[in-house]
Amino acid sequence: MRKAVEQLIERHPALAECAESVEAMITLAEQTYERGGTLFACGNGGSAADADHICGELLKGFLLKRPVSEDAIKEFESGFGAEGVEIAGKLQGGLRAVSLLSHSAFLSAFANDVDPDLMFAQQLWALGRSGDILLAMSTGGNASNVRKALMTARVKGIKSVLLTGNRHGCCEEYADCVVAVPEKETFKIQELHLPVYHAFCAALEERFFGSRGE
Repeated sequence: MRKAVEQLIERHPALAECAESVEAMITLAEQTYERGGTLFACGNGGSAADADHICGELLKGFLLKRPVSEDAIKEFESGFGAEGVEIAGKLQGGLRAVSLLSHSAFLSAFANDVDPDLMFAQQLWALGRSGDILLAMSTGGNASNVRKALMTARVKGIKSVLLTGNRHGCCEEYADCVVAVPEKETFKIQELHLPVYHAFCAALEERFFGSRGE
């Protein structure tokens, strides 16, 4: 078991039953990033905020420093001198991640002009590529817009992970990996989702930046 998952279970013993699915979730994301792919995240309400939170942890340093490579520093210096070195010294390595809640103009236009239930699906259709990954959150497991995003992911050849609770809603049928935390009430589910996705982000950071320090 990965260190991040071991520590997750130590801090939150109730999540022991999810250890295998969290491991699978991390593995799918690792495979995506090894291929140069992108993670897309979506959810509603508190899960929408979680989608933004997850992407924020992936796009910059989380627990580790992620300095850019020496080659990159030299390129900045060659092109822009001392200012370039200063810029390179502040940039951090990142993992490609897009919150499907972040395009407010698109969201309002598509909801008004077409169908609000397809807001996530449309973005995934336009931006996603085979080999990418969708991290979808639905506490009850029945969110229609999440279900349709998962369906779109399947058609596009995009792997998918569903973070949910133990109500076992219809979205589970469409996900490649389901992490169902052992709670039924929405706020309690969300309280367990946060340590799960923090462990997820920590494991990915360790995998791609831990040994190289880049």
